[in-house]
Amino acid sequence: MISLVLTFCALLFLVIYFIGKNNEVYWNKRNVAFYTKNKVTGIMWDFLTKDTPLFKTVCEVYKQYRNEPAVGIGSFLTPSLYVIDLNNVQHILASDFHSFHYRGLDTNKNDLLADNVLFMKGNRWKLMRQNMTPLFTPTKLKAMFYIVDKSARDFVIHLENNPILLKGNAFNTISSFCSAAISAAVFGVTAKSIFDSPFLMVAKKSFNSTFIKDLKFVIGIFSNGLFKLLGFTMFHDHEKFFINTIKQVLRERKSSNVKKHDFVDLCVNIQNSGDLLDKETGYKITPTDEILAAQAFFFFVGGVEPTTSAIFTTLVELGKNPKILERLQNEIDETFRKNNNELSYELVMNMIYLDMVLCEALRMHPPIAFLMRRCVRDSVLPVGNIKIENGTKIFIPLYERHHDEKHFPEPELFNPERFSPENRHKINDLTYTPFGKGNRQCIGTRFALLQTKTGLIHLLHNFSVKTRIKDGGIKHRREQLQVRLDNVDLEFISRAKKI
Repeated sequence: MISLVLTFCALLFLVIYFIGKNNEVYWNKRNVAFYTKNKVTGIMWDFLTKDTPLFKTVCEVYKQYRNEPAVGIGSFLTPSLYVIDLNNVQHILASDFHSFHYRGLDTNKNDLLADNVLFMKGNRWKLMRQNMTPLFTPTKLKAMFYIVDKSARDFVIHLENNPILLKGNAFNTISSFCSAAISAAVFGVTAKSIFDSPFLMVAKKSFNSTFIKDLKFVIGIFSNGLFKLLGFTMFHDHEKFFINTIKQVLRERKSSNVKKHDFVDLCVNIQNSGDLLDKETGYKITPTDEILAAQAFFFFVGGVEPTTSAIFTTLVELGKNPKILERLQNEIDETFRKNNNELSYELVMNMIYLDMVLCEALRMHPPIAFLMRRCVRDSVLPVGNIKIENGTKIFIPLYERHHDEKHFPEPELFNPERFSPENRHKINDLTYTPFGKGNRQCIGTRFALLQTKTGLIHLLHNFSVKTRIKDGGIKHRREQLQVRLDNVDLEFISRAKKI
């Protein structure tokens, strides 16, 4: 028995050794530096075995290989490349987009809610995105603004009526506003109490990190084939609630024939028009309730967490910088004073200092830490003449670049002046990418910015904020892709006398 165990261990060691050696040789033959810390599992080993967010390990790779055009990383049997040079990044995200249009995780057909614009690829992604994009045009956002504005005003009343919420647990409190605003503005769904919604629980559960979720994520990164073979799903637990809810909303909207200029209206129009058709290729999608529910699910869970994070991190930085907070509140107060205490879409989007503050907060604390792509046809990166084979996984810095002193001097200093009208032109749009870049940039960016700014305006018009850093200093939660602050909280203080 002992001999069998020893033989198995020896064989396992040899397999691991040869896989790691093969990964290293693969990239060395292409004159690409190789991250040797974990030749088989690369950046994923520390994530699985330590209580640390994935982006921390990625940052170590960036610092170690900062001057390389790209660096190969261990990823079991799938070649993986961490692309650093900006010209190579431009090649992947824009110049040769058709070779890198896929995010890289093949979902299973029985994972109904995963059939959305985030995970789709090829003509299916192109066709669905074309039909979803009209929801987020400036015209549509103007039509929906009154709902976002009302949600923000209701949020202020909610805080005033529940003073215990002013003292802490701010991230969860802010997420209730984001959930309410998205539910009402995008889906036309409201409840007796918009801050006690089952939709919010779905969003929280979707982002909760567990060992099983992390293991599925790692397997999906390592081997799409194994992920599909094991029949893994990511959102199966939420299918019944979300699909049934969307079906009910669609039925009610069709029967009432009321127009609200929201996602539900778009879905009704799509279904009434029949199959979605790509005239160039002939590819078509039947707009079933299930596939529209998948898009709704993505817009919702993809909107709550990032928007909550944007508002929370902005307030954290303002609470640490009283002078910047005061200047922003003066701009907000002046806007209300000049406009009879009312807001409009144009007023929100044209507030210069608010935009500067939010942009700087998103630089320091982007919603996601890095971008992922998978090569779908052979390509060559221009800097280093690096040959990329079909199937290669690609990782692109985001957080790391935002905190690189070569691009942003004193990167840990919160300085909104970086984004002033006089300075903004100095920033390369490849070094500042809080919502991604290129054709697969976040489809809901405009709505996220509108919701974030409106929430901040009403909060800071009515409250000041203090940042409470707990023992041990500010940390980050263990997450797969997200950047989530931990060990820090906020206190809201009523502004009894608003200027």
